[in-house]
Formats: sequence, structure tokens, C-alpha cells
Amino acid sequence: MMTPGTTFQDESGATAQLHGIGLQRFGDRFWAWGEDKRSGSTFSAVAAYSSDDLVTWRFEGDALRAEDTGDLAPDRIVERPKVMQRPDGTFVMLLHLDRVAQLEDGSYHYVDARVGYALSANPQGPFTFVHGERPLGFESRDIGVYQEDGVGYLLSEDRIHGTAIYRLAEDYLSVEERVALIVDDSPPDPGYESPTLIKHEGTYYLFASQLTGWATNDNIYATAPSLAGPWSPWQHFAPVGTSTWDSQVSVVLPVVGTDGITRYLYVGDRWTPQDLANSPAVWLPLSIENGVANLPWRESWDPVAELALG
Repeated sequence: MMTPGTTFQDESGATAQLHGIGLQRFGDRFWAWGEDKRSGSTFSAVAAYSSDDLVTWRFEGDALRAEDTGDLAPDRIVERPKVMQRPDGTFVMLLHLDRVAQLEDGSYHYVDARVGYALSANPQGPFTFVHGERPLGFESRDIGVYQEDGVGYLLSEDRIHGTAIYRLAEDYLSVEERVALIVDDSPPDPGYESPTLIKHEGTYYLFASQLTGWATNDNIYATAPSLAGPWSPWQHFAPVGTSTWDSQVSVVLPVVGTDGITRYLYVGDRWTPQDLANSPAVWLPLSIENGVANLPWRESWDPVAELALG
């Protein structure tokens, strides 16, 4: 059974480091990549896990490890590992790259706002870091990914301009075009973070979190008939005031059951700043009916039965 608001344990009994998770299904197995927070907020590794039921997780090793210098140095911020498989079979990991610096007013902020790319022949890695960039010169903070008809897309929070959808190059290692920019006119920031995207019955659903740091908030979503828009106004998908059941969206994953029906899994983080490595997770079934997304609470639930895994 799945118990939302708890930590996952891997097969050795250790807390699974699945924070800021990326989640995909390849064949009959689910693969997940998460920020290893055992050393705190700065980078040590991206951990890889696999599961056949979404409840029992096997640690597959470090998919990406810290390096002595550069973007993956131990004093850097490396977040939101998201993986896609290119049509040629290669696995590409995208990451939020940053570093913390003190500004003139004495405050500390992320200052790089870049996206990084890494490659592997296998989902568990090891991944080889290729490079980092600001997509088309714009800031990129919390990220998500989307794939359709062999084309890869980067979803990116640009704190200055809004939430962007970028089409990636054929090799998935750079950005070629900004497909859409979804802007919120309410101050102080025009965009939302930790975006994730699905397509349901011909409509695109973009989920994201408001900008409240480690604190949770009432997450939102927008819809559109195409990636280029027009995008609807943002709206809530969990009861207002619950702060999305005290979580921040990381992934909404389509899951095709053995009955051929596609269902959706919401995966969110419940950050514990004083103990990031043991931050719990909130995984819940998400429904979409008549164009409306809804995330009801469950004390516990069975993914094998409710997602028709087999």
C-alpha cells in the first residue's frame, strides 16, 4: 500500500533519496531519479531507483556524482533530475544547475539559473555530464520535461519572464525554440516553478507550484489545445487551503494500465529543510474529468489495483 506523507524505504531499509524526483516507465519497470540530500542542500549525487509496483524500490546506484570542480562541484546546487530516452535509445538527464552567492544587500540567492545535460546508455547510469546553458539566454530554475512523437521539451521557470516551454534539439542537448511563455500578471513574479506536463484527450495540462521556497502552497494548473497555446488562466487542482495536501508537485505521470486505460499519478515533495534527506513524499492518484483535474486525499491506496499495473 502507498501511504502519502511518508518516506520511501529501499530494499535495504534506507530512506530512498527521491527528492525533486524524475519518474518514467520503461517497459514493465518504473525508474526514478532523485536528489541525494544526505549531505544537505548542495550536490553530492543523483540517485537512481527502479520498481515494478511504485511501492517497493531497488537502489540502482548513483546515476550522476559530484565532481571536483565546475557545475557538479560539491558546493553547487543540482536539482530536479529528469530523464528522457531519445529515439536512438540514449538516455538524457536534464538538471537545474545553480550556485548560491551573497548579493549586495547581504542576502543569499541562486545566481546561475541554468539547465544541465547528461547522457547514459542505461537508465541507471552512470550519466556523463555534457554541459550547461541558459536556454536561449534566459534564466532556467526548477525544470520539467515532456516528450511527444520523439521530440523532447524542456519546461522551465524563468523568474523574470514566466513559465517557458522549449523545444529541444534533435539530440536533446540544447534548446532550439521557445514554444510558449505562460505569464501570470499578478505580482511579484510572472512564472511558476517545478512544472510538469501531460496530454489528456487532446488537451495539454501544465501543473506547477507557486514560489514559496521550501514552504508548500496551493499548486495550480493551466490547459491548452496545443503547446503553443492559448493557455487558460491558472486554477487549483487540490482543495484551496490544503497547500496541495502539504506538497509541491514534481511529476504528474501518465500510467497505462493492463486494461489499456491511461491513469495519472501525482508525485509531490513535502520538504523538511532541517532534515532534507528524510523529507517525505505525497503520491496520489490524480483524476481528470470533463477537462477538470482533481487531487483528492487518500490515507492509503494500492497503486497496483488503482493504476491497473497487473
